[in-house]
Amino acid sequence: MNITNNTILITGGGSGIGLEIAKALSPANKIIIVGRNKEKLDAAAKDLANVFTIQADITNESDIDRLFEEVKTTFGGLHILINNAGHAYYYTISENSDTYTKALAEFTTNYFAPIRLTEKFLPLLKQQNEAAIINVSSIVGFVPGSYIPTYSDSKAALHSHTRILRYELAKTTHVKVFELMPPLVDTDFSVEIGGRENGIPASDVAESLVKGLQEDIYEIRVGNTELIYNNFFANSEEAFSTFNN
Repeated sequence: MNITNNTILITGGGSGIGLEIAKALSPANKIIIVGRNKEKLDAAAKDLANVFTIQADITNESDIDRLFEEVKTTFGGLHILINNAGHAYYYTISENSDTYTKALAEFTTNYFAPIRLTEKFLPLLKQQNEAAIINVSSIVGFVPGSYIPTYSDSKAALHSHTRILRYELAKTTHVKVFELMPPLVDTDFSVEIGGRENGIPASDVAESLVKGLQEDIYEIRVGNTELIYNNFFANSEEAFSTFNN
């Protein structure tokens, strides 16, 4: 698809993968980065061309309503929605892990928020000759990590929803649906699970996204995600054991 002269909204755009995507796409597009921390957003956008900020909590319905109205009024429309914001707890399941509370928080950000954002912005996207929704999932949506159990669950749900959404929108619209599947990435988000030592640069993820959009690759498996993905479907038990060891 065309990746120039678009208005693009990126949730969780103040750091990590979201910020690197903004950097990769900003020279030729109008980028709106969204997050809860206004100061963090403004600092991220300070030295970038064509990058604008809107403070909003994507788990809050009234904030999403306000975000929609501001995008519609100030920017006149939207071409690409990137559901990137994420939330994770690093723990292992036990009788004392408070799994339900952690799962509820993760699903609220990682699954329910993208669904609500997509429904809200879909009318604007449908107005374009070409538009896209990009959901950022993870390799753990296929091969769950025992140290991030309910985060893995939320990404598996997002993967399933993304496939169904792509199938349905392809019938009647020009809205393309992409899924970006990173492996472990070196961001503040992943410090507790070894992202600094073992993660790939967030800029590599952004570069893979740009290439995937240009070539209409709807499932963009970054780095060793492709290998793990293929191994999972060849032998899911072995892939699970290898991934968690």
